[in-house]
Amino acid sequence: MAKSTTKRIDPKSSVAFQGLPGAYSDLACREVFPKLATLPTETFEETFAALEKGRVKLAMIPIENSVAGRVADIHQLIPHATKLHIVGEHFQRVEHCLLAPAGATLKSIKIVRSHIHALSQCRKFIRKMGLKAIVHADTAGSAAELAERGDPTEAAIASTLAAKIYGLKILKTNIEDAAHNTTRFIILSREAVDPGMKNGPVMTSLLFQVRNIPAALYKAMGGFATNGVNMTKLESYIRAGSFDVSMFYADIEGHPADPAVKLALDELRFFSDELRIMGVYPAHSFRYKAKKR
Repeated sequence: MAKSTTKRIDPKSSVAFQGLPGAYSDLACREVFPKLATLPTETFEETFAALEKGRVKLAMIPIENSVAGRVADIHQLIPHATKLHIVGEHFQRVEHCLLAPAGATLKSIKIVRSHIHALSQCRKFIRKMGLKAIVHADTAGSAAELAERGDPTEAAIASTLAAKIYGLKILKTNIEDAAHNTTRFIILSREAVDPGMKNGPVMTSLLFQVRNIPAALYKAMGGFATNGVNMTKLESYIRAGSFDVSMFYADIEGHPADPAVKLALDELRFFSDELRIMGVYPAHSFRYKAKKR
């Protein structure tokens, strides 16, 4: 399990993530913000709290993966992050490595430990090697414990950063089954940042609750279709204490001030009891590279 850190860092030059040092979230933070210190937290709740309380400047949260799908815990927390704003997104290619202590070889390894998603994403490799897979709470944690044990018959699946931090050697790189294995992160801040309409493609994330009437969601979505606004994500949530009122989280392409988007949002408001824009931010270049494939 990840442990919270007591390390004192400058709140103005730091970014929080969930997990132990060396986690893929840590790697993503360092790649996007190489000049910021990273603050590991034990849970996603603590990551949000660190930002809300001003202990860090930003927070970076995984929201979905191209293989494992949605990060369920996050989708339950986002509707409650009323003081935070999404100011960016990042797509991180997940490159799983087989890590081992000194003296270990591919032939000596019998057991491999990692997070359940990492193990499932490397199923073919694990089967080919004839390894016994054991689920661990997280990837970096499995690497940290492996470094403590130093057992040459055991390995961990984690990042290159974890190998560096915990002094492990990399027996094999890119052992994941799918070459497209990519995680999308959102970047959160206490202050909204509007990139404007003239600085390239933007994304808008919003939360809304439709009225409890027949076909309300269908009618609310109609404005996006008729105005040609592309919706890239739509998730539903049951509001606490109720099974007949749903909240929805959506990502759309475009700026709220764009005429087409404005018309679509106006129609959405007509069929909604509540609408909150979570953030307007630059679209990551990965989206457009993916479209060209």
